[in-house]
Amino acid sequence: MAPLENIRGLADMKALVPGGRGVIGAWIIAALMEKGYDIRAFDIRSDDAMARRILGPRAETVEWRNGNIADGLAVSQAAEGCDLLVHLSAILTPDCQADPIRGAHILVDGTLNIFEAARSHEISRVLYMSSAGVFGPEQALTPEPTTLYGAFKLAGEGAARAYWADHGIASAGFRPLIVYGPGRETGMTAAPSLACRAAAHGEDAVIPFSGETDFVYVTDVASAFAEAAVAPFEGAHVYNITGESATAEAFALAVENAAQGVIVAAAGPRLPVASGMDGTSLRRDFPTVPLTTVADGIARTIAFYREEK
Repeated sequence: MAPLENIRGLADMKALVPGGRGVIGAWIIAALMEKGYDIRAFDIRSDDAMARRILGPRAETVEWRNGNIADGLAVSQAAEGCDLLVHLSAILTPDCQADPIRGAHILVDGTLNIFEAARSHEISRVLYMSSAGVFGPEQALTPEPTTLYGAFKLAGEGAARAYWADHGIASAGFRPLIVYGPGRETGMTAAPSLACRAAAHGEDAVIPFSGETDFVYVTDVASAFAEAAVAPFEGAHVYNITGESATAEAFALAVENAAQGVIVAAAGPRLPVASGMDGTSLRRDFPTVPLTTVADGIARTIAFYREEK
């Protein structure tokens, strides 16, 4: 991405955020608000308790809409009047494995619906969540997914390139591996966050995987989206969002050291995604995105859950 003038201080700009009721969505909404965006959230879920935990009183300013990302008409109607689409809707890896057709409807059809909505409403930019799952278990250089989830996410990246080539819709996709932090409580890769929550309450915990991986703090992910939202660009880009590389065992020990008096273990198979992603391009194009250490991220997560007690 060529460096271009930043457009901070936007006024009267609206972002549609499909998947906004999820925890990562809520943190991204918070970061977009700080950049001056009004928010319309679109989600199949009606429970916005998690988003309200994170956003606090700011949740009242969000325009909450219910709808299915696989419903093209509903997505198009939700996108009307918006200036930016921030696509976060997804289902988890085991859900894709259990029901591949449903997974494809949400992850592939849903992404196409987002880009079609952008085309229909002449929205020039799309930001979307991809995944380190596009890589397989052997290396993190060339995408070779071994899960349906990873394959569907990779298809979304290809669709983004096609919409730039065919319709001039610019896009930026982001590939995190383990996203952890306050509120991240669903799915196997939520285990590091759940371990922090348990430790904050004086309870032992087990992280059900082992080996080297990459841990990125949730607000760093949100910052990447927010910086891309205010930086005009051309082309279809995909960025690896890297945090700190560590073993699950080292993360568990760091939680023990931060909380004191609890036992946190890491035991189980390695994740089907290789560590060692190169995050150079993200840091080059968005140098102000923070890089939170595991120690600091754990401390903040534990503090969040202690304050909620």
